[in-house]
Amino acid sequence: MPRNLPPLNGLRAFEAAARHLSFTRAADELYVTQAAISHQVKGLESHLGFDLFRRVNRGLILTEDGQTLFPAIRDGLDIIAAALRTIDDSEKSGTLTVTTLDSIASAWLVPRLGGFRRLHPEIDVRLSVNDRLTDFTRDSDVDMAIRYGSGHWRGVRAEHVMDEEIFPVASPELIEQGPGLRSPADLLNYPLLHDTLPEDWAMWFEAAGVEAPSLKTGYRLEHSHLIAQAAMAGEGVALGRSALVADALATGRLVRLFDISLPAMYAYYVCAPEAVWDRPKVQAFREWILSEVKGAIEKTRTS
Repeated sequence: MPRNLPPLNGLRAFEAAARHLSFTRAADELYVTQAAISHQVKGLESHLGFDLFRRVNRGLILTEDGQTLFPAIRDGLDIIAAALRTIDDSEKSGTLTVTTLDSIASAWLVPRLGGFRRLHPEIDVRLSVNDRLTDFTRDSDVDMAIRYGSGHWRGVRAEHVMDEEIFPVASPELIEQGPGLRSPADLLNYPLLHDTLPEDWAMWFEAAGVEAPSLKTGYRLEHSHLIAQAAMAGEGVALGRSALVADALATGRLVRLFDISLPAMYAYYVCAPEAVWDRPKVQAFREWILSEVKGAIEKTRTS
C-alpha cells in the first residue's frame, strides 16, 4: 500500500521547531530563514489537515495533534540519521576487497600492504588474486581492481598507475659462475627463461642488434613473477618486468644486464566502477598506490 507521506522538508522543519518551540531557533539549526520554517510548517499543516502549533505570547506550544506526531517524527529522523551514519562509516572503514593478478600481488603489492595498513588501520584490505578479468556487475563484493592492460575496459573507470619496461635480469651467482658478458650477444651462452607475454627474447635481441638464430632453450612459464623467481634461483636469464623485479634488484637478488630495454605494450591501472570511484575507502587506496609508485620512481632517479 503506497504511503501518503508529507514532504521531508516540512517534517524536518516541524521536528526542529517542536524541539525548540521556536521557529527562529529551528531556522538557525537548519540554516534557513525563520520565514522558510514558518512556510514549511504551514505547508505541512495544510497537507495533514490539522494544526501543529498554537502561537501564544510570541511563542509556540504544540497542539494535541502536534504532541502526538512529534515523538514519531523525532524518532523517525533519528533512525534515518543513524542509518546514514552507518553507511558513511562503512564507506570510510571496514573491508575493502581488491582484486589483481598473482604476479603484481606477490611481487609488488603484498610487500607494501603493511604501509597502507599503518596509514589506514580502519580499512581491512581483502586481496583476491586471480587472472580472470573481474566483472564488477557479477562480482558485487569486489570494490576495485589493479589491472594490466590497455586501460580501456567497459563499465569501469581506470587511472594509470605505472608503465613497465623489460630488460634482462639474472642472479649474481649465475653471472659470476657463467661465461663472460661483454656484449648482449653473450647472453646466447646462457639458458634463457621465457614467459607468454608479447615482448619476448627475439624482440629484445633485435633491439640490441643481435641476430639470435635459436631461442628455444630454457624454461617457459605462464607467469612473469615465476620467471623472475626462476632467475633468482639461478635457472637462467629472464626478461624482467620492471614492476615485478624492482624489489629483487634493490636487494641484490637479481642484477640487471645491459641498459637496453623494451617498452611494455601494456601498463598497470587501478580500476573501479564509476559508482564507487569516490568512496573514501577506494579513494584512499588509489591515492596510496599512486604515492607508492611516485616514491619508487623518485628513489630510482636519486639512487
